[in-house]
Amino acid sequence: MKSAQVSEAIIAQGMLPLYFNPDETVSVDVLKAIYKAGVKAVEYTNRGEAALSNFRKLVAVRNEQMPGILLGVGTIKNMQQAKDYLEAGADFLVSPGFVPDVATYAVANDIFYASGCMTPTEIIAAENAGIKFIKLFPGNLLGPEFLSGIKEIFPKLLFMPTGGVDTTRDNIEGWFKAGVCAVGMGSKLISKKLMETKDYAAIQKSTEEVIALIQSIKK
Repeated sequence: MKSAQVSEAIIAQGMLPLYFNPDETVSVDVLKAIYKAGVKAVEYTNRGEAALSNFRKLVAVRNEQMPGILLGVGTIKNMQQAKDYLEAGADFLVSPGFVPDVATYAVANDIFYASGCMTPTEIIAAENAGIKFIKLFPGNLLGPEFLSGIKEIFPKLLFMPTGGVDTTRDNIEGWFKAGVCAVGMGSKLISKKLMETKDYAAIQKSTEEVIALIQSIKK
């Protein structure tokens, strides 16, 4: 999967849902719910001992039942993690911070890598490494005003805030007005409570609503 194809898919849907659950079955059922909602790219976060095993299962189920959806992995903090998930079938990589060797490997192999950045210094380092897609993290601490203040310095980069982005029109619209290409949505969309109660219908419905909201904002 070429980097540009992943970037285009995320930009087209205007958001990147992300989640983790230690239970394999719950992880699969959440993926099915957001797939039914129309999601074409999703990030499964590397945040528990079961993450890699669960991810392999997600890839297997995707290959059998969900053609066309891109499966990426988040919370990549070192090269070994990146290689483990790429071998498991990851279509793309996302980090909470800038990881230089992962960036170098991704650029050399045309793998989509969204580097997490919080400061202009980190963004410059990522850009100089060849990264074109920046994850602003944590989004709720930085805010749309941060991006508005630095956007002109980085005209060739694409930005996506993650962390604390909620599902309201005001919040999402504020980010798009500031110049993001998409928003990363985790617990505000796929909450622990919904996963605990296995309310997959609610996850599907809220995902459909957010996708529709973003498309209306982008028009």
